[in-house]
Amino acid sequence: MSPKDAPTQMNGAESVVRSLHGAGVDVCFANPGTSEMQFVDALDRTGLMRCVLGLFEGVTTGAADGYARMARKPAVTLLHLAPGLANAGANMHNARKARAPMVNLVGDHAIRHRGYDAPLTADVEGAAAPFSDWVRTAQDAGSFAADAMDALGAAMSRPNKVATLIAPADIGWDPGGRLAAPPPAPVYAPLEEGAVARAAGMLGPDCVILASGTVLETPEAVAQLQGIAAATGATLRAPTSNRRFDRGAGRAPIQRVPYPINMALEALAPFRRAILIEAVPPVAFFAYPGRPSLLLPEGCEVHTLTGRDGDGPAAVAALADRLGAAPLVQDTPLPPAPQAGPITAPAIAAAIANALPEGAIVVDESISGGRDIWGATLGAAPHSWIGLTGGAIGDGIPMALGASVACPDRPVVALQADGSAMYTIQGLWSQAREGCNVTTVVFANRTYEILKTELAAVGANPGPSALNMLDLDRPGLDFVSLARGMGVPGQRVEDVAELMRVLRAAVAEPGPYVIEAAM
Repeated sequence: MSPKDAPTQMNGAESVVRSLHGAGVDVCFANPGTSEMQFVDALDRTGLMRCVLGLFEGVTTGAADGYARMARKPAVTLLHLAPGLANAGANMHNARKARAPMVNLVGDHAIRHRGYDAPLTADVEGAAAPFSDWVRTAQDAGSFAADAMDALGAAMSRPNKVATLIAPADIGWDPGGRLAAPPPAPVYAPLEEGAVARAAGMLGPDCVILASGTVLETPEAVAQLQGIAAATGATLRAPTSNRRFDRGAGRAPIQRVPYPINMALEALAPFRRAILIEAVPPVAFFAYPGRPSLLLPEGCEVHTLTGRDGDGPAAVAALADRLGAAPLVQDTPLPPAPQAGPITAPAIAAAIANALPEGAIVVDESISGGRDIWGATLGAAPHSWIGLTGGAIGDGIPMALGASVACPDRPVVALQADGSAMYTIQGLWSQAREGCNVTTVVFANRTYEILKTELAAVGANPGPSALNMLDLDRPGLDFVSLARGMGVPGQRVEDVAELMRVLRAAVAEPGPYVIEAAM
């Protein structure tokens, strides 16, 4: 909206809503409280944004994460004071690790009220700092929209960032709000002189190329990398965790660096040289006795062709041009469709690979139960894959909500571990309310299986008390009943062929659905 179209008098909140919309932000994921009522009013009066209510702050930020990964632009979240921001922090962390753009508006007490230590008074900037790349507190209504444009500019800069703007209540309701112009378009860091030549000289059988970021979101760039690898004998890998990967049949595949420490060290052991493209040297998720933190072999020569702030696809194209390497796509066959039988990790991977429809968005928080699905789906129908990046579980159900809001014409298949589902299961209610076509497959193994693996990795010999803290079977969780209580139909299945049939039917129907897969 141009200044001439805006009301002659606005409060601070309305100037922010109108300026954000003018800069292309059109979705707000909200869990507001009293200090945000001026924004609720402005959103209602202007009608400029789609407002999606989350019943927990972690749902709003997780949804904003999924939305940003698929829409390639930020939504805005609306959060309530420091405690609400603290609830939102885990999925802000995941978005930050994904380099997904996010703008958080966090209400605070009115400036004149802060000195009285009201019950919700706390250090909002301090709560924001660990999970944000950019933090500011607005100072007056007239500059409030300009602050919001600075936040948006920070979120969209390269690499993308999490920006948090703190809004004292009186700054929102005070008159004198003024529209602000959109921030300048972000720019990529230039390719360093000699970077392509050095990379070309390093390529060979003892070299691994690690590519992430926008490269994995650009199938043409991945095909060029496969051509480079084939021409030089180098090996191509993606990091364990990535923001998004557009993959499947007709698109060049990439294997990931495995999550388990021993498998990761073994996979990278042969390499004496590494080229990084929008990636950093891979590290173990945790420290383990007798194991290194860095996964590349000691003494490995590492060269960054372009960093996370660079244009990865352009750098790949420059490298392919220098080598004269043609793009290469080698389709991976689908695993055979499973026959009737129990739901095991390999069987469920085959079922999902065969059931995925073209254009699906896969949201992966399957943890241990889904360990075979990545490899099985290399040749599945073309799809986008987004997954847990920061390791803070509870992102899957909200990310699926946000992905569906961003791409309402694409079915979403959420691969969801049962333990982490309980962190943000309220997101199912928002999926129902918004009519999202999300099919959630809950991997019901009744345990925090990944933590049992981690317990063994640190050399522990667990007894009954330790195992009791990792099991979810007393009482058992009934995900079909939980989903039904929030307006989402569902079904429990115990046979893998039945799982595949139910999944195919669910993705073909509008609205959310939950499949509890008994493993």
